[in-house]
Formats: sequence, C-alpha cells, structure tokens
Amino acid sequence: MEKTLSSTLLVLYIITLIWVVLFKLQFDISTIIHRHQRSFNLIPFSYPSKAEIILNFLFFIPFGVLLNVVFKKPGFFSKLLFILAFSVTVELLQYIFAIGVTDITDLITNGMGGLLGLILYMMFNAFIDDRKLDKIIVTIGIGLFLIFLFIQGSHYWSEKLKVESGLRTQALI
Repeated sequence: MEKTLSSTLLVLYIITLIWVVLFKLQFDISTIIHRHQRSFNLIPFSYPSKAEIILNFLFFIPFGVLLNVVFKKPGFFSKLLFILAFSVTVELLQYIFAIGVTDITDLITNGMGGLLGLILYMMFNAFIDDRKLDKIIVTIGIGLFLIFLFIQGSHYWSEKLKVESGLRTQALI
C-alpha cells in the first residue's frame, strides 16, 4: 500500500511538474500553443525574472525527495541523471512546440533543486528510519498536493467567474 501510494504521488508530481514547467499553470493550453514563442538561451541567469529562477529551483526539490522514496536501488547519480534528463526533455519540448524559452538557466536551477531534494532525503535518512521517513514524506506530499490543487482550482474558478460576469455585463450594454 505504501509503495503504491508513494508511486502514485510521484506520478502525480511529475504530471504537475510538466504542467508547471511546460504549460506555466495554464488550463487553456491552446493559448500557450498559439503564442509560438521559440527562443534558445545559452547564457546562464541572463533574464530578469528572478522569481522564475527561484520557483524552478523550489519545484524540483520534491523531485529528488520523491525519487528517493520510490526508488531505493538506483544510486544517487542515477537519480540525479534522471532529474537532469527530465529537465532537458521538458526544455526541448518547449523549443519543439514553440511554447516557451529553452534556457540553460532552467536546466541549472532544475538540476540544483533536484540535487537538493536528493541531499535532503539523505540527510534526514541519517536520523530517521527509511520507512518512517517515507511515510512522513508521503503524508506531507499528499497534503501539499491537495493544497496546490485547491489553490489552482480556486484560481481557475475565480477567473472563469470573472470572464462569465464580464460577458453578462457586455450583453446588458
């Protein structure tokens, strides 16, 4: 049961991560696809959005943690390589589909976030038994995921209500 729950959480996290990184939390993917913004940046930390740098870093920390919870046999570097490969794949998909900036900064921050997640798990595992630590992480992960869904759902419905009320106002005029 615990293995199934932690694996399910990892899958949901990866789907959410793709939605966050690739589609920038948009519910209407067609608006992103129709932007046709394709650019390639190989100069690290050259754009002004420090918030995106921090968010990319923070969003990848759970990736390292969850990989340690779900996969016990692969080593540290195999997990780090998986995180880096995932990040490269997402960046290439952004370029291929022209839905964002393919940026070396994202690869660096994503990799560093995942690395920190791997290290944090190892540090806590030095003091807490694997099974107990995994239960704690899965419990916290489910809670954070539900909070994230609630926030995104609230945002979606508030935007939808704004649009609908705006349409009703225009119809009355």
